[in-house]
Amino acid sequence: AEPPLHTLAEVLFCQPAMPSLGLALTFDADQLFWFDFPGSRWTPRLPELPSWPLALEPPAQLLRDATLCQDLRRHLTRLATGILPESKGVPMANVFPVRPPVLGEPNTLVCMVENIFPPAVEISWQLDGVPITQEVTHTHYTPTADLAFVRFSYLPVTPAAGDVYTCIITREGDNSSVIAYWVPQNPVPSEVLETALCGAAMALGILLALLGIAMILAARR
Repeated sequence: AEPPLHTLAEVLFCQPAMPSLGLALTFDADQLFWFDFPGSRWTPRLPELPSWPLALEPPAQLLRDATLCQDLRRHLTRLATGILPESKGVPMANVFPVRPPVLGEPNTLVCMVENIFPPAVEISWQLDGVPITQEVTHTHYTPTADLAFVRFSYLPVTPAAGDVYTCIITREGDNSSVIAYWVPQNPVPSEVLETALCGAAMALGILLALLGIAMILAARR
């Protein structure tokens, strides 16, 4: 069998919206590093990843690339404005818990926002219509193979019955938002579910047996 194919990509973007610069290194669909332009350093996506080798693409070289990107953007914008339409993607959001939810037990909600282009969206949370600002964390933009971006937002929660969590995605200059909801459900314990299913199967079997006896008696008559 042929070995699996993998993709290592380094994507630099620049734009008039914030963030004005972004640079990420991905392996397949996973982000490994992102470049902190104000700090001029590579930052690992996960703390257990090793540090970026300084001899590989020094920060000074990346800053020159970023300057070139901005110069090209301004020049191409002047040439294309009014001639080519602006490209925009409609974000798609999905909210799910990190672990199987149990009412009253701490968990973490993830809002995964896909099909982002350009990479300039705001992600916010609400609980029962009230904004949440504490303990919310966001990842940096991760480029995807279809020339778009994905971004994650995390919210620690302790779900209770009746809660309605909302992830809201807005884009600068747009009059619309993308909204995704998550409502915790009280799962039926597996033992109760198994007992109910066994009882229903037994009742169905008895009913079919009685129906068969009735049909036999009717046929003899």
